[in-house]
Amino acid sequence: MSENLSLKTFVITMKASKALEEVTKQDIKKHGMRASDFAILEALYHKGRQTIREISESVLISTGSITYVIDKLEKKELLIRTNCPDDRRAVYLEITDRGKQTMDDIFPKHQLVIEELFEGISESDKETVIEVLKKVGHKASNKE
Repeated sequence: MSENLSLKTFVITMKASKALEEVTKQDIKKHGMRASDFAILEALYHKGRQTIREISESVLISTGSITYVIDKLEKKELLIRTNCPDDRRAVYLEITDRGKQTMDDIFPKHQLVIEELFEGISESDKETVIEVLKKVGHKASNKE
């Protein structure tokens, strides 16, 4: 019986994803943060002010859980909430100066950990992986 390459690709992708997630979680933990805290701050750090809904969609945290995380980050003065003057239902999140300083310190170190994970992988191979995973992701998204 021949090997099922689709199944093997799936299993290897899932194992690699789990391993990458664990390494990045441990790195973030070293900086005194949880992955959800870091994900929200990182989105605000790179993309600027966003609504809670935009953040929730981009970091894949449910709207129920995200409120708890935002509350904690706000208490630590790492982000602030502001009401949208045009739409009372919308609330904006913005990183504070303290949050920016925190990310200025943490993010370059975190990026280095990620760079080390992909050390020795050619740019061409990285581009191929990106293309393939995008295709699979789009296909999986359309199955919902």
